[in-house]
Amino acid sequence: MRILITGGAGFVGSHLCDRYLEAGHEVIAMDNLKTGTTDNIAHLAGHPRFQFINHDVTNYIYVAGDLDRVLHLASLPSPVDYLNYPIQTLKVGSLGTHNALGLALAKKARFLLASTSEVYGDPLVHPQVESYWGNVNPVGPRGVYDESKRFAEALTMAYHRYHGVETRIVRIFNTYGPRMRADDGRVVPNFIGQALRGEPLTVYDRGQRTRAFCYVDDLVGGIMALMGSNVEGPVNVGNPNELSIVDFARLVIEVVGSDSEITFITPDDERTRDDPKRRCPDITRASGLLGWQPQVELRDGLEKTAAYFRTKLGLD
Repeated sequence: MRILITGGAGFVGSHLCDRYLEAGHEVIAMDNLKTGTTDNIAHLAGHPRFQFINHDVTNYIYVAGDLDRVLHLASLPSPVDYLNYPIQTLKVGSLGTHNALGLALAKKARFLLASTSEVYGDPLVHPQVESYWGNVNPVGPRGVYDESKRFAEALTMAYHRYHGVETRIVRIFNTYGPRMRADDGRVVPNFIGQALRGEPLTVYDRGQRTRAFCYVDDLVGGIMALMGSNVEGPVNVGNPNELSIVDFARLVIEVVGSDSEITFITPDDERTRDDPKRRCPDITRASGLLGWQPQVELRDGLEKTAAYFRTKLGLD
């Protein structure tokens, strides 16, 4: 197949490029490098079945030739990014999704939207199931990301119902692994970076909020399984093993072998407003319809991720 991946130089997108190339397909990565980096795809330079296009998907998308699949991962998913670039976040979720869907329609290609657990907001249902409509503050600082993805899901289903486009929607829960940006503000690179440098791990409040972490290889396998399936409705893909942030901090310190301590702080910035108190996917649909289950244990995934950051930060 010939596959376009928007956001293809990003964290998850670059791993998808690798896996589809390994499976024998032709891959086009499209990215404007706002948060992605060519470092993530540098190893693919010169590959006979790989092409990179530097383009902002909020503008009209042109790709010559046929396409069989369009995977739309272009996004600004980190709190640091969507608070710094709120309008661009809304534009990539709306205009970018519209342009990517228009391309899929024109090429008669199957389309996948990379959505997010943030469509559930600060959930009142736990664990989160796909039938839950969410608890989102549309006018809060996080609303620019949450609502951009909720709109993108609605637009994707509109193209499916009105135009007959084959669509898939994956709701991605907290994912981590090599190629994350060290400065993206999310908990995994924050904690690993602090632990590697011997700094205190800064935990908001008392660290009782929960998350469930999925290693990137597992996520990519889930996305590819969904893309190859006949499942049209949203599907959660994530690891259902929930733990508190303070317990996660202790595990990071242990895995890294650091002498860092944990410092509890009271947040005073917009990044934590409307931050979900609990986050954990119900993966019944992914398991039953796709035969997918996460395979990588958290400790193993953290060891691989820490090794990546140790090199990236020059701490070898």
